[in-house]
Amino acid sequence: MGKMTNFRWKVAWLIFILSFVSYMDRVNLSVATPVIMKEYGFDKVDMGLIQTFFFAGYALMQVPGGMMAEKFGHRITGTLAVIWWSVFTVLTACAKGKFSFAAIRFLFGMGEGPVYPAFGIAIYRWFNVKEKGNASSFLLTGSFLGPVIGPAATVALLSLFGWHMVFILFGLAGFVMAYFWYKYVPENPADSPYVNAEELAFIQEGRGTADTKKEVAPWGKLFRSTQFWAIGIQYFITDYVMFVFLAWLPLYLMEAHGFSLAKMGMWAALPWLTLIIVTFGAGYVCDKAIAGGGSQYWIRTITGASGIVLCSIALYMATLTSDPMLNVMWLSLSLGSLGLTFNASWACAINLGGKFAGSVSGWMNFWGNVGGVIAPTLTAWIATAYSWDAALLATAFSGIIGVIAWIFVKPDKPIV
Repeated sequence: MGKMTNFRWKVAWLIFILSFVSYMDRVNLSVATPVIMKEYGFDKVDMGLIQTFFFAGYALMQVPGGMMAEKFGHRITGTLAVIWWSVFTVLTACAKGKFSFAAIRFLFGMGEGPVYPAFGIAIYRWFNVKEKGNASSFLLTGSFLGPVIGPAATVALLSLFGWHMVFILFGLAGFVMAYFWYKYVPENPADSPYVNAEELAFIQEGRGTADTKKEVAPWGKLFRSTQFWAIGIQYFITDYVMFVFLAWLPLYLMEAHGFSLAKMGMWAALPWLTLIIVTFGAGYVCDKAIAGGGSQYWIRTITGASGIVLCSIALYMATLTSDPMLNVMWLSLSLGSLGLTFNASWACAINLGGKFAGSVSGWMNFWGNVGGVIAPTLTAWIATAYSWDAALLATAFSGIIGVIAWIFVKPDKPIV
């Protein structure tokens, strides 16, 4: 028997890069928020609504995106989605007021919607059943690298070229990535010239086939499943917290703790860097534990629930300090803890859904982005009407719902 190729991990890195570009396109707006607010006379609620329109379009396309990925395949669906979102990333530079900003960001969100369900199916088809957590880490950490590099990179580009050019450059990068996705990630690993027989056998180990047959998800059974609703509810809370950070962390550091634009660009990256480290570590350790005979139920459940608990406690502690650096430390611990939950969530969605991973991950991500619809505007309203500390406290206490939901996910029992 020859040496096994490992092309699937090159696919994982491609998913990582695409996720990174998608989140850079999102975080660019939050970093440019102070400049855009000043140029157009927007207030925090205006910017919150603009952010909300993105998440509305994104959430709207999650379930249809999962169905598209299952019907047309992750290759076509992913490629068209990347092209669509890249067009509207470029068009963001052409917006002239809050209504055009809102419309463009809504359509941009619709373009990004099908991408993560397509990634979920690709991970199911391209990786061994014992590698789902680690493979999901590439999807997640690519997403989280955007906010790490985004603040400093966007501030630098903004200072050199103005905020319009930031969106043009990243939109162009998306077109390049769409080409690579189409070229190198066919529906079935067996169709890739870069995957040898040994790697293909390893990928398909424990399930017999690559499950690339086009089928419609059994929605009636899914809607009757407590697990289906539980994974959506917990992800609503998880993404709600994350999108509070994504939409408002740069402005919060500037308004609540007096950070300059340049200083904000550096320190706003630390919570996201912590999130990357925890997410990668959780994926590796949990997959090793499960491969070694550990309980899928206990490992995924405890990991998912404890991430929310730690996040909420650290977010509460951040409200108790007036020291800027100590505040950043607590915020980093808070967002970083969610890495445990994010990794467990995506691994569970892929396991619960099986060959319908696109629909289940789309459903989960739909609820996550309902949180994204609510988070920017509600947080802006609480911060304006009360204070930034009140906004953080409200976010922290929402974690109670997420912890309860994890009890009912039962990741060791596939829904279908």
